[in-house]
Amino acid sequence: MEWVISCCLLGVHFSELLGLSEHDRRLTYYLSLLRHIGCTSTATIEADVFGDELNLTAGLLADPKNPIESLNFLLRTPGKGQPLMARLHIIGKALAAGPSMKEEVDRIQCEVAIQFSRRLSFDFEIQSILAQVFERWDGRGVPNHVKGEDIVLPVRIVQLAQDMVIVQQMSGTQEAIQVAKKRAGYLYDPDLVQIFCEHADGLFEQLNMESAWDALLTVEPGTPILLSEEQFNDALLAMADFADLKSAYFSGHSRNVALLARLAALEYGLPESDAELLWRAGLVHDIGRVGVSAGIWNKPGPLSESEWERVRFHPYLTERILLHSETLAPLGALSALHHERLDGSGYYRGLPAEMQSIVTRILVAADTYQTKLEARPHRTALPPSAAAEELRTLARMGKIDAKATDCVLRVVGQAGYSNRSAAPAGLSQREIEVLRLMAKGFKKREIAERLVISIKTVDHHIQHIYNKIGLNTRAGAALFAMEHHLLNDIDVN
Repeated sequence: MEWVISCCLLGVHFSELLGLSEHDRRLTYYLSLLRHIGCTSTATIEADVFGDELNLTAGLLADPKNPIESLNFLLRTPGKGQPLMARLHIIGKALAAGPSMKEEVDRIQCEVAIQFSRRLSFDFEIQSILAQVFERWDGRGVPNHVKGEDIVLPVRIVQLAQDMVIVQQMSGTQEAIQVAKKRAGYLYDPDLVQIFCEHADGLFEQLNMESAWDALLTVEPGTPILLSEEQFNDALLAMADFADLKSAYFSGHSRNVALLARLAALEYGLPESDAELLWRAGLVHDIGRVGVSAGIWNKPGPLSESEWERVRFHPYLTERILLHSETLAPLGALSALHHERLDGSGYYRGLPAEMQSIVTRILVAADTYQTKLEARPHRTALPPSAAAEELRTLARMGKIDAKATDCVLRVVGQAGYSNRSAAPAGLSQREIEVLRLMAKGFKKREIAERLVISIKTVDHHIQHIYNKIGLNTRAGAALFAMEHHLLNDIDVN
């Protein structure tokens, strides 16, 4: 919790200690905050190998140059909490994946982070230095093997700061100093390490504050950036896509819920202000999914009791993530209620009907309908008619609001509901079909079977797609598809 905030605070305090210019301190500030914005794009890859990608930060304690430490991490962490045989299987997959998997993950995260920074209107300098966050002092990083002082100073500061926060939180300041010294000269700039170690006690002491959020706003170098209404909406759209990248099963989910909730509110006769509130809440309603392992979201069989509890926890995380911002808090309060039911059987609050406003009831109906249109690991997607009937059944049972249900079902056939772009980046219709299936996680063989074409033809289309959209990874392509509304009303049965 609040790891990125702590990394940012440590990086900025360290850059102040070094006497950096306001410009470089500002780069350090924003780079710290954006450094992991591509992390959800590789959650499935990491969970498939390690079982729970959220445990991987413990790997920062293992020295990459020390095979014994790396092996101990692989034997200790993957599959933690699983039965013995399941854990041995996961450990085997982790050992087989080897260093090449980390390089793949770093490249994907790097590409997606640059896409997000571009969408959030950060200048070209921020976008370009984001491409260096996985480089190493010794030149053995990715994607371009930049080395030494060719890695810009704010990147070198952020790399050191983010690792040291984790090590200090897990093992204390003295261990952080020892780890920094051991890695100087191959992971980190040795001159920075020397200064950091001399001042580590004071730097970490500055992280002990009552509110990390308030401290984060206070240390922003220069004039704070204020967003216009349009920029704020763009940021919410980025948050929606960030959450939905957690699993291919969720691709485009938040955007579709937001659009459906907005149209249903207007159909209900609510004012534009309520429709706008619902659209924004729909965009961020599943941001809490980021705090639950992709291994759970992608599990094909029944969830265990503990796994189900973690699933039920995600609306709470949504509320907590948005709580500290005066602007975002109302969205979080509404978003956290998207799994409530009128009979009190929902989660995470279990609110009775009298405590659920009409905007809540519309959000619940919109989310429930959209979810039924989407495939999940344990079931296929429902066609619209079957999804509509299930929604009506829930309304008859008194679990969701009948009028909100009627409004949702009335608007799904309207022209405005399908907000898909027409042939972005010069893509052909067949390339769009391939891209949509890629974004939903289908493998080349599965795409070939669905479109009744050869695997070689699928591969040919994929290479054309990458060339036209200027990207190189499946995750980047999935984000492109979400950005251009290519996943509305998708049928993947």
